[in-house]
Formats: sequence, structure tokens, C-alpha cells
Amino acid sequence: MINVANVRTLSIAVLQTTPASGDRALTLQRFAERVRIAKQVAPQTQLVVAPELHLQALSGAAEAGMEPGAVDAEQIPGPLTEALGEISRETGVWLVPGSVFERVGDHYYNTAVAIAPDGSIAARYRKAFPWQPRETSTPGDRFTVFEIPGVGTIGLAICYDGFFPEVFRQLAWLGAEVIIQPTLTATCDRAAELITARANAIVNQVYVVNVNAAAPALGRSIIVDPEGLVRAEAGAGDELLTDVLDLDAVVRVQKHGTAGVSRMWQQIDSGAAAHVQFPAYALGGLQPRPAR
Repeated sequence: MINVANVRTLSIAVLQTTPASGDRALTLQRFAERVRIAKQVAPQTQLVVAPELHLQALSGAAEAGMEPGAVDAEQIPGPLTEALGEISRETGVWLVPGSVFERVGDHYYNTAVAIAPDGSIAARYRKAFPWQPRETSTPGDRFTVFEIPGVGTIGLAICYDGFFPEVFRQLAWLGAEVIIQPTLTATCDRAAELITARANAIVNQVYVVNVNAAAPALGRSIIVDPEGLVRAEAGAGDELLTDVLDLDAVVRVQKHGTAGVSRMWQQIDSGAAAHVQFPAYALGGLQPRPAR
């Protein structure tokens, strides 16, 4: 008989939804209601996630590209994170409630937070790769993982970060077993985003949870396992995806290989690639390409 006490699982609820456009108070109220519903539908839920800029009450691609100073930005910590803490304490779940515009001095960041069940801020991540030139938020300069005690390590990314494989590789290198990626996409490259979500899961042998907003965005939120297999995918409208992620599968795949054959992390960890130079990173960050 399997000793289930030793199995590391993460029960997750993905809220593919849209906000009450322009009404942040109502959006927060509805978010709290949806978290409660998720717990009713799947009582074992440990983590609830929402789309990018959801609590900013921005629902479409045009709105998402607004100058962040043109909307009310948040202080973190502040009233919003206090309200989210109350939701976490009430429901007993971890929250990654999308992202919001965060103001720090003269800078505005697109920031995702993780709220622990005791109401505290467990992690904060500022989007490293805003969708330029449309998005004008200040890029973040570091990557973020956090621990869910007794479960595993979770990494944070936001939307367009997915097109930069270095982001997901760095999070996996930091120990992330699941990468949560809040997204707000209403453009025709949503199909490409789904491919990159699977590719990022495959090459890093981790779970990727990409949660997009519902219509007028394009939905199709996706949960991908460490071998790139799609465990769940939503349609275009409001939808609740629930799943139980086996985090020991990450250990299995990284040890035994994708399909039992591809063991990239063993090759990296053994130092077998230490002789290879990477000019793109020569000065410690991604460098512009040479002139052609």
C-alpha cells in the first residue's frame, strides 16, 4: 500500500475569468467569491491563481497596455494585499491572484504576489520582460521562488516572460517545481504562448500553469506536466480548472528523463556543460546580438 503521507501533491484551482472592467472593488469582491467557490468544488484546494492584472480590473489587450500611471497603482504591502490576506485566512489557501501595477517612487512595475494562508506576503515578482513597446512598466531585475511548506517550490513568471526561455530556466535552476504564469492575452499569438508553455515545461522538466483571462481575452488557460503533456486546458469563457499536481513527478522526470531518456539536468549538474561558453550571457545579462 502506498503511504500517501509521503506523497507531495499540490491541489490547484485556476480561475480563468474576467474582471468587472474598471471596477476594482467589485472585481476583488467577485475574486473572493470565486475563491470560496473553488474551495467548495475542490475542498482540498491549496493554491488559487488568477490572470495577469485581474485585480487591476483590466480585461482586454488594449487596457493591459495602458500607461500604468494612468490607473491607480498599488503599494505593496498595502490595502489590497491586506484584503487578499483576509481572503487567504478565511479560506486557508495560498493565492497568486494575477498581478497589479505597483508604484515604487517614480517607477511602476507589473507585480505578482503570493499570499500565504496566514495572510502574509510570501513572495513578490516584478515582470522582467514587459511586452514592449506596448507595455511601459519598469522591468523587474530578479527572479522569485517561494516554498509551500511540506509541498514544494513554486516560481513566478508573468505573460510575455514565457517568450524568454532564460526566465524559466533560471526559476528551475532556483529549484522551482511548478511555475505559475498569470497572463492577459487577446492577440493572435495565444497559440504560440501555448506552445511556449509546453516547451518551457519540457526543457526544464517542471509544471507550468499558464492562466489567461477569459473573453475578451482569448482564454485557453493550460496546465502542463514536466514532460510537456497537457493535463488541462480551458476554453475561451469563464472557467474553473482544478488539478492535483504530483510534485514527485518532477523529481522522477529530472532523474529518469523525459520519456525515460532525456536527462538534461543530470548533464548540467554533472558539470558536463561547464566547458561551453555562452557569449549571450558574457557580462552577466542577456546581451544584444552582434550586428549582421
